Amino acid sequence: MARLKEKYRQEVAPELMKKFGYKSVMEIPKLEKIVINVGAGEAKDNSKVIDAIMGDLAKITGQKPIVCRARKSVANFKVREGMKIGCKVTLRADKMYEFIDRLFNVALPRVRDFRGINPNSFDGRGNYNMGIKEQLIFPEIDFDKIDRTRGMDICFVTTAKNDEESKELLSLMGAPFKN
Repeated sequence: MARLKEKYRQEVAPELMKKFGYKSVMEIPKLEKIVINVGAGEAKDNSKVIDAIMGDLAKITGQKPIVCRARKSVANFKVREGMKIGCKVTLRADKMYEFIDRLFNVALPRVRDFRGINPNSFDGRGNYNMGIKEQLIFPEIDFDKIDRTRGMDICFVTTAKNDEESKELLSLMGAPFKN
């Protein structure tokens, strides 16, 4: 965890300052937080699903997830307002750096036929979003103890002003983008 934080201070920040010509160190983009979200449509039928998702997310991130509830009732989806429909975790500081290190160096290389992450998933304001199809790529998850494979959305929130700065920041931190 401290390794990636030190890498940012000693290598990434000076490289970004030189490349983009920032006048102040406060202009250098940095990773603000990582939000991991798991939506569970089947939770409306079975309430134990949320507990399983919360357990998996807690193992992966080392932090207790919060339950997301439906804001509106949608008759077509058979969802009522206030129903549990997913979980999310917001990682900051040391846990964030530890997670990003494990994601880029351990979990993503375990994906079958992995060729890199999509370089076009930026939102125009310097944030990057990616999806994972199954939670089994994380070594903390035991294959025998899961009831079902579930995907998750991972959002990297940065202080970068545009996509180019954000992509450079994530690349220097070890993000394996496709060429």
